Amino acid sequence: MTVQHRLALILFLLLSLTGRSQAATEATAEPDASADTIYQGGPVITINDAQPSAEAVAVKDGIIIAVGTQGQIQRLKGPQTKVHDLQGKTLLPGFVDSHGHAYLQGVQATTANLLPPPDGAGKDIPALVNLLSDWAVNNQDAIEKVGWVVGFGYDDSQLAEQRHPNRDDLDKVSTELPVLIIHQSGHLGAVNSKALELAGVTAKTPDPKGGVFRRREGSNEPSGVSEEYAFFYLLSKLAARFNDEINDALVEAGTKQLAAFGYTTGQEGRATGAGLAAMSRVASKGNLPIDLVAYPDILEVETIQPTLDYQNRYRVGGAKLTIDGSPQGKTAWLSEPYHVPPEGREQGYRGYAAVDQATVDTAVDKAFANRWQILTHANGDAATDSLISALSKAREKYPSVKNRPVLIHGQVLRRDQVKKLKALSVFPSLFPMHTFYWGDWHRESVLGPERAENISPTGWVLEEGMMFGTHHDAPVALPDSMRVLSATVTRTTRSGRVLGPEHKVPVLTALKAMTLWSAWQHFEEQQKGSIEVGKVADFVVLSENPLETPEQDLADIKVLKTIKADHLVYERPSGMTAISTPALFGLVRGSGYHDHSPGALTAALGGDGCFNDALNLLYRAINSPAPEL
Repeated sequence: MTVQHRLALILFLLLSLTGRSQAATEATAEPDASADTIYQGGPVITINDAQPSAEAVAVKDGIIIAVGTQGQIQRLKGPQTKVHDLQGKTLLPGFVDSHGHAYLQGVQATTANLLPPPDGAGKDIPALVNLLSDWAVNNQDAIEKVGWVVGFGYDDSQLAEQRHPNRDDLDKVSTELPVLIIHQSGHLGAVNSKALELAGVTAKTPDPKGGVFRRREGSNEPSGVSEEYAFFYLLSKLAARFNDEINDALVEAGTKQLAAFGYTTGQEGRATGAGLAAMSRVASKGNLPIDLVAYPDILEVETIQPTLDYQNRYRVGGAKLTIDGSPQGKTAWLSEPYHVPPEGREQGYRGYAAVDQATVDTAVDKAFANRWQILTHANGDAATDSLISALSKAREKYPSVKNRPVLIHGQVLRRDQVKKLKALSVFPSLFPMHTFYWGDWHRESVLGPERAENISPTGWVLEEGMMFGTHHDAPVALPDSMRVLSATVTRTTRSGRVLGPEHKVPVLTALKAMTLWSAWQHFEEQQKGSIEVGKVADFVVLSENPLETPEQDLADIKVLKTIKADHLVYERPSGMTAISTPALFGLVRGSGYHDHSPGALTAALGGDGCFNDALNLLYRAINSPAPEL
């Protein structure tokens, strides 16, 4: 417990001994007990079942000292107290990131936006070519610095052609500069002929373990499209141009972006060398606007030293393991075949594991032996079976270890697996945003109608009386908290279909999954996640009260302010409209820039846009030696 927490609790006890209520709301404040700040003038959703709502909150030294009615809290007002008028807007606890990649969000925030509508203009391959060409023209400084044209967020499932762009398509952007584009899933991508040349990938190049270079039909010549470790090999050629200045800029951009969506605690869900070093440097300089918890890759980082104590808003929380890939990219490991196999695969294809069972067992055993919390990426149900097997062995071997292991994603969880996760005390961090962005794709192509109904099965988890987290998995998804909320509550796809209505959850439950329950996931439920006396004054101000907003309008709620320990770290500009993505590596476009392609849309930053799915395997490309071919 920090000194600030101790002081706040001492104050609370003193007020209680003089006959005051738990919230200190009937207290006549002593001069030294007056609040630094009072928040009032709008509804307060506390996420505290003992006191679900309030009219005002008092804060001292960054800690909440009282919660109650406006009249009661006014008694804590002193001559130096600042009163924050909510003007009818809604105050909630700051969101706690259940899973994301704060460091790599900087990549998403600083490259050409290739998202499909409604979040971008990437509706077909000619549009992608135009967006990349336009980006290159407008970002000459970035081109000179790194020598590559980079785009982020295309989605073959949403392109008119229903295929990936290939080297011939990207050669239309440039034949002199290497061009690389990243799929929304982060598990696939495409490059032009120049990038293949620089990487030395030819018809004679074998596929690396855990990856595939897709080939032109009828030959071994690479098409430019690649999966998993084959793509990461190509990406490593770009990442070789990164330096400390660029890496630090990515951390700062990512955490600022999190703050813009109401997150007061962020997560780096798969950290390795360069990312860890950058986060530590940025923290030491005092440049983190919010708390940031990192989970180093247990297969990549030898020395992992978790702690519950933040230093300059940064700590290592445990370790990360990845078992498989992406369901919408059709690289997740399933127990039953994909509904429609991907290009070049036969009927019966079930995806594949990124690591074998022995590696999973060893990694999980290592975490338990050291009492580390371990977060494990398992999208397909076969990958989840692998995790359950390893956890069962570890639980039997280390029965006294209470390390709150976390399942990340669990997209294709079966009902029987949910029961097993409960028995093993596993916290599921689920990904309901898939229901909107890829629900139709899952139903029609990935899993088929029956299995698609149960992606991210929050209903089954609640049936078992379990807590869960909901996440955005930025950077491929902007950390759009309101899109997370909307998808968890409505499960409505792009076409308007409700996918798995039995898995819809009430708004308050969805908010708990973004605050108090995700704080529990991080061992921080005593300090964060609800507006209660003694907790840190981490708040978000929303344009509407989500408890009173029609379900279909939840995604339209705006984050107006984000407050970290009583300090304003983000405020939405008045009249803000969608703006284009900044240039690569911190070189920002002018605000007057517009995309001139017909019918173009631009992605929004600062609380309006959405990206999608996982980039959690990307670290191996950016921070490790290139995979061997």
